[in-house]
Amino acid sequence: MSTPTRPDLDAYWMPFTANRQFKQSPRLLTRADGMYFTDDQGRQILDGVAGLWCVNAGHNRPRIVRAIQEQAAELDFAPPFQMGHPKAFELASRLAGIAPEGMNKVFFTNSGSESVETALKIALAYHRARGEGQRTRLIGRERGYHGVNFGGMSVGGMVANRKMFGTLLAGVDHLRHTHDIVRNAFSVGLPAHGAELADDLERLVALHDASTIAAVIVEPVAGSAGVLIPPQGYLQRLREICDRHGILLIFDEVITGFGRTGQAFAAQTFGVTPDLMTVAKGLTNGCVPMGAVLAQQRIHDAFMTGPDHLIEFFHGYTYSAHPLACAAGLATLDTYAEDGLLTRAAELQGYFAEQLHALRGEPHVIDVRNLGLVGGVELSPRAGEPTRRAFETFLDCWQQGVLIRTTGDILALSPPLIAEREHLDRMIDAIRVALRRLK
Repeated sequence: MSTPTRPDLDAYWMPFTANRQFKQSPRLLTRADGMYFTDDQGRQILDGVAGLWCVNAGHNRPRIVRAIQEQAAELDFAPPFQMGHPKAFELASRLAGIAPEGMNKVFFTNSGSESVETALKIALAYHRARGEGQRTRLIGRERGYHGVNFGGMSVGGMVANRKMFGTLLAGVDHLRHTHDIVRNAFSVGLPAHGAELADDLERLVALHDASTIAAVIVEPVAGSAGVLIPPQGYLQRLREICDRHGILLIFDEVITGFGRTGQAFAAQTFGVTPDLMTVAKGLTNGCVPMGAVLAQQRIHDAFMTGPDHLIEFFHGYTYSAHPLACAAGLATLDTYAEDGLLTRAAELQGYFAEQLHALRGEPHVIDVRNLGLVGGVELSPRAGEPTRRAFETFLDCWQQGVLIRTTGDILALSPPLIAEREHLDRMIDAIRVALRRLK
């Protein structure tokens, strides 16, 4: 196979990328199959992050590829307003079938960011439809990530994502984050300390009055902030407080959905059912952009009033339930079912945890965290150069033929659910080698 010619890199302004560094030393991917990418130099790159937390079934799955090809030739687009197509309804039914009990209504979007915006709007409109329109306040969490649209940035709590964009939405407040490296460092699975941090919601209730709060949104596991695992009992306690005050609980499962924590959704792993749940990424195995919001029946039904010819919820997107995305989603769910992938992380998590925690004691490692097939390794920052150690580790692993992800001074792993033990071993070995070469 001939080496592809490198394109002119100047015009493309890349997202969440150190553009100047990248264009001096590009990392270009040209093919993908199974657990591996191929770069433009013909090197095989082991995918340690499922693309971007999304390729849960591995790359180039024949059933998914075929479904997209056939759908493009049959029905390339269908208007989603006042019209529908069969696969949209089929996919919604299939999603409801694997969702937490009672979450049986599905609103389609095109990304995790759009799913969050949609869930926030549903929450606000739901209270108004019930005659509690004064509930307009939204509560996020420090170090939370909920996409990059204005609503998601507002409830999110990652400083770098917020600081350049003004005041964002009004009427938003934040819970304290749960990351407690002093008490919980090197926890295997759920940390023992910190359930009481859910009581921070009571502080915000006292400050703002519960009657003004529409919803609380949290990630069951905060991925983009560095794999922050919730303390034992934390999510259960948050659910109880929301119920006590009539506040909706939204789980952002864009990263944790579709098998990442050992069950279809983290809500099932933790035994806590939210009122609304956002998904994307693994919904189509990353093949076609798509997201969704799953809602409890009572939330949907609150909108179904008035004359039946009127639109009940003035929201949606041109590409909601796009035919190609729906075809990809159905084929992805089939692939998950055939290969048992929605529970495979539960089978591998013991070995993964053992190998990951073996990095304890390596240079600069101050914490290791894990749940299912997601892991984080936190490094001590280099004096005066925060994030550089993690970025240098990322580059070193790339040169070794392993793709990892970094956020701040934290390394993240979220391999495809088809990973075998030897793949996990290689990822950990690459990190170990890179750490030993760091300053």
